[in-house]
Amino acid sequence: MAKVIVTGGAGFIGSHLCDKLLSSGHEVLCIDNFLTGSEENIAHLQDDTRFQFINHDVITPLPDQLQAEYLFHLASPASPNHHSKISYHQLPMETMLVNTAGTLNMLQFASKHNAKFLFTSTSEVYGDPLEHPQKESYRGNVSTTGPRSVYDEAKRFGETLVAYFWRNKGLDARIVRIFNTYGPRMSTADMRMISIFINQALSYQPITIFGDGKQTRSLCEVSDTVEGIMRMMFHDNTKREIVNIGSSNEHTVLEYAEMVKRLTGSTSEIQFAEQLPQDDPLKRRADISKAKALLDWSPVVSLEEGLQKMIGYYKSQK
Repeated sequence: MAKVIVTGGAGFIGSHLCDKLLSSGHEVLCIDNFLTGSEENIAHLQDDTRFQFINHDVITPLPDQLQAEYLFHLASPASPNHHSKISYHQLPMETMLVNTAGTLNMLQFASKHNAKFLFTSTSEVYGDPLEHPQKESYRGNVSTTGPRSVYDEAKRFGETLVAYFWRNKGLDARIVRIFNTYGPRMSTADMRMISIFINQALSYQPITIFGDGKQTRSLCEVSDTVEGIMRMMFHDNTKREIVNIGSSNEHTVLEYAEMVKRLTGSTSEIQFAEQLPQDDPLKRRADISKAKALLDWSPVVSLEEGLQKMIGYYKSQK
């Protein structure tokens, strides 16, 4: 049993990580300020004596009396949707600071307390990629000034900080680049592609697609993503490594819309809306060969199974 800190632990992925850590026998300190996370996501854990929650913004240092052997740094807004109240477009300064100043604070804590550290970066560090699929060695095609840069560039600098600490401070640290993840507890207010499609289908509203629908995405169910994150932290030989965690199963946006319509039994029409948002990547698929080799990890939940789980969750929320 180990003492573990999870920042952003009340978020979509973070809360599932807390579940998995507790079920694996660890003590978990969940840190969140509910900027984009939810009390509901961790309500079922409050009676577990091995679970503790602190309402704290990691832009300020953690209380020095805290102890941990492992620190998972997940805190950050992650939704790219301009219209979502919890997106990084609506929270630009908070997004930049949590991934830079917040990451520095967590690295300093981990270094001081000799804790192993994991930073959850993102496939957005690859930008609108000129390489497909994206390997960890690809350096990206990212705008430093575009509307998505508040997230993309903050994550890229977060990686720079982590690399500095493992190179110059000897910190036992690693980076995972998370690709598109979906599943239960993804907030309906998140307004990502799949959450929008499911909400529209369940409400029998038109299912709206930006652009021509030919742009591609690869979706990984949250339980698979969490398993990859866990292995990255606890497996041997992951120190100073960077690994993609995502699915290599690529589909067009139109195909996702059609699948959601079929699985919900909806009569909604599929409509094509305005042009793509600026800097929206046309292709996104993880090269997970390194994760397979280093972690013996690859997704096991099928797309149809995962979507059915998420649809069931959204139905329970209505």
